[in-house]
Amino acid sequence: MKRRLIALWAAAGLVLALAGATPALAEAADFGRPSAESVFTDARQSLTFRQPVTLASPASRVEILLETPDSLGPYVREVPAPSGSGDHTLVFQWDFVEDGHLVPNTPLTARWRVTVGEGDGASASTGPPVRVVVGDERFRWRTKQGDFVRLHWYEGDEAFAERALAIGDEAVRKATTLFGVKENEPIDFFVYADSEGLYGALGPGTRENVGGQAHADIRTLFADITPGEVNDPWVADVVPHELTHLVFATAVKNDYHGPPRWLNEGLAVYLSVGYAPEWRAATEEAVRSGRLVPLHALVDQFPTTPGLFYQAYGISTSAVDYLVRTYGRDAMVALVRSYASGVSDDEAFRSAIGVDTAGFETAWLVDIGASMPERQGPRSAPPGPLPSDWVGSPGPGATSAPAGQTSAPGGATLPPTSEPSGAPGSGTSNGGDGVVLVGAGTVALGAVIVLAAWAVRGRRRTGAGLPPPPTGAGQGGGE
Repeated sequence: MKRRLIALWAAAGLVLALAGATPALAEAADFGRPSAESVFTDARQSLTFRQPVTLASPASRVEILLETPDSLGPYVREVPAPSGSGDHTLVFQWDFVEDGHLVPNTPLTARWRVTVGEGDGASASTGPPVRVVVGDERFRWRTKQGDFVRLHWYEGDEAFAERALAIGDEAVRKATTLFGVKENEPIDFFVYADSEGLYGALGPGTRENVGGQAHADIRTLFADITPGEVNDPWVADVVPHELTHLVFATAVKNDYHGPPRWLNEGLAVYLSVGYAPEWRAATEEAVRSGRLVPLHALVDQFPTTPGLFYQAYGISTSAVDYLVRTYGRDAMVALVRSYASGVSDDEAFRSAIGVDTAGFETAWLVDIGASMPERQGPRSAPPGPLPSDWVGSPGPGATSAPAGQTSAPGGATLPPTSEPSGAPGSGTSNGGDGVVLVGAGTVALGAVIVLAAWAVRGRRRTGAGLPPPPTGAGQGGGE
């Protein structure tokens, strides 16, 4: 009897539970097999994604979710929803000119998301993933696998490929041994036979002096090496330089904080060619001229003007040379490896050498016989006339401005065509600590462009490349 009562109570509970349950929402869409196509020719560069789908009711929103290596999350792009229910094929095309350039060997994973209904009654379904890799179809590539590097080339014989592969493998072997890391997946090395082919791969924003460029997020190196140049000395410099960037990226990889740019570039130069005379000369000239760019101005980016660009590489290598001479190579390796835990710059330097970044920079300046350069950038405007319709209390020494004249809030008269104080003719100032004076509109537009590029590509380029020496000898890389 007790067992019967328990069974009856259980059955009654099940009936009540089913009666009170909320009906499950039907799937917004029934997805078929997605597809993706990459086209990279002289005439066209694009990606096309297609998704067959069956809709039980009209979609209120359709999106494609794109992910690239190292992205923090998917880049979401809304696509016009088809009209009505039934069978449809969703299509999205990424145009390299309008939507942003993607270098060859970039893998993308795409999923489609379809929403039906609005507000609280909306239901979204996400389809299966599809993966595509951007391929440079302009050339007929051959491939040769080494110990660490996978070489791709289209001009030159087997001896050319063997030589280029040997240089690459040896560079990775040295860097992994030094940093104490393992490269478990091959590094792709694409060799172009001329600069036109290389620049077409890297995109329209590539600087004219680039001879090699590393992309750590896709573990790929691009270089311009003709078959007749493979034994030239500069090849033995540029290739190790760029591959050092990729191993460096493995050693410091974390989700929180990356090392300063000067340490990355300085190590790549130091480990490939050392503190060579041309880079020492660039540093010494910066000290003599009194226009040395300090290390704290080279944390994120390098200057773009040729003189300051070479100087940035020179002083970065000088700082690494000082680091090794003063604290030893083991301390340098400890500094690099500490970044893998996501620490700040000051924490990394204190842990490895006992001083923070400011203390290291001060000691390095003393070592090279330089003093901290004067800070450049926005300065307070001097007292001056105010516009006739000024509202508020004028500052000390301010007077009303003549009719038709404008002035800054601080009181300085600003003619319509005036330039910032201390700026060159272009209207910008790239001074000792890298502060740039630009118009507010330019800043806003630049922020939009940077944020859009970050969201789309979700990547961090590790190496800008090695520029040719200031003397003009040889060929190099760099942005």
